[in-house]
Amino acid sequence: MLFRPMANETQQILKELEEIRIELRSIKENMPDKEMFLTAGEKRLLKESYENEKSGRLISSKDLRKAVGI
Repeated sequence: MLFRPMANETQQILKELEEIRIELRSIKENMPDKEMFLTAGEKRLLKESYENEKSGRLISSKDLRKAVGI
């Protein structure tokens, strides 16, 4: 009789470990790649770009090429 509860507990632990493995595998597969996130410098540049766009200080690439003579 002493082995019966122990075997049930062991089976329950093994079942929970398998569930954890499955969840961990799913997390790894769906976790965003660190390259998807902006660095602090990139965030600053993006913010500056939005500010420049709002204030009208941006020019098109076509106009830029004309300005530099390309």
